[in-house]
Amino acid sequence: MFIPFGNGGPLRHRAYPENDALREFLVSNPPHSVFYSTAYWQRPHEYKMADKGWLGADLIFDLDGDHLPGVTDRDFPGMLKVIHEQAWALWNDFLEPEFGFDQKHLQVTFSGHRGFHLHYRDPAILHLDSEARRELVSHIRGEGVEVQTLMPRYNDPSAQGWNLRLRNGVKTMAEKLRRISEGSPKELKELMAALKKMYQRESVTNPRGVISVKRLAALLADDSRFDRVVKGRFGGLNQYEKLFLDLVKCDASIVLGNAGETDEVVTIDVRRQIRFPSSLHGKCGLRVSEFPLSRLDPDSGNPFDPLSEAIAFSSQDSYRVEITSEDVVARFYDRTIEATTGDIVEVHEAGATFFVLKGWGRIITSANDGKPVPDDENVQV
Repeated sequence: MFIPFGNGGPLRHRAYPENDALREFLVSNPPHSVFYSTAYWQRPHEYKMADKGWLGADLIFDLDGDHLPGVTDRDFPGMLKVIHEQAWALWNDFLEPEFGFDQKHLQVTFSGHRGFHLHYRDPAILHLDSEARRELVSHIRGEGVEVQTLMPRYNDPSAQGWNLRLRNGVKTMAEKLRRISEGSPKELKELMAALKKMYQRESVTNPRGVISVKRLAALLADDSRFDRVVKGRFGGLNQYEKLFLDLVKCDASIVLGNAGETDEVVTIDVRRQIRFPSSLHGKCGLRVSEFPLSRLDPDSGNPFDPLSEAIAFSSQDSYRVEITSEDVVARFYDRTIEATTGDIVEVHEAGATFFVLKGWGRIITSANDGKPVPDDENVQV
């Protein structure tokens, strides 16, 4: 699938017998973005889906930083740092140890914009339907996990999976509730949103509200009760014990800190279009880049750096760009730019392309010759 620049509709249902044919098309018709089907078809060129003959589909995990609570892409390098950690945690804490996934079937790519894609191509699971794929995501998110049944192994040093995850999350949640009792409206709002989402997902008929959460928070303001809870003794919470355990299970900082926020819609879709590796992302100009799994680990000796390695445009020519968005942060190689509306920054072609495509700025002159850039070049760099 090809997305053109401007308002034209996507060009779909195209098949190319070899890379040279695809390359020739792209050179002749440069698109805004390029996608390919994660499904395998008997007749991919057919226009009707029913005529294509579905054979199976890759299992895709799509992690985008803008899905994370408290994270904004206006701090672009900060967002990528967080989602990089989440992507590694998804593989290292779930997909490999709990599902037994083998890295020989894995392809890792930077999406070209806000996150990472994990493509899993084990022939043994290509046939999985949407419901089976949904169950994988549900396990990662802890949907349907009965917290009380896991509590007997709370202090078991050999505990793994959700047993270990919940044990680690108890202290995190207890500390968060103490901060709420001291006055932390932002954390209270985020917690209530997560709780409401879980109640809706699991069809809870008698949900707890903000007053109950505040009362629970007040209970944990007591030091002795706080210490007992952290040690796995919840009796002192009285009628709020289940609410506390539900909060542990649904809190995004606990689940995401161990799992990564994978886009469920992408994972369960057996006919999904995904960005083509080596293509450029039309919303920022960075390259969709494949790299080894070892470099997904942010603590490795050589982690992948998209803001150096996925830059495709020149770093030679220089442009003056007027920033049109408030409080944005970008990085190109070793240079970090922090700017706000009205600021003028001088940056190379790659940086100017990024600011324009993001909608964060407009080119006013080429710094090399001082000449104003025509209006049409303000739109497409």
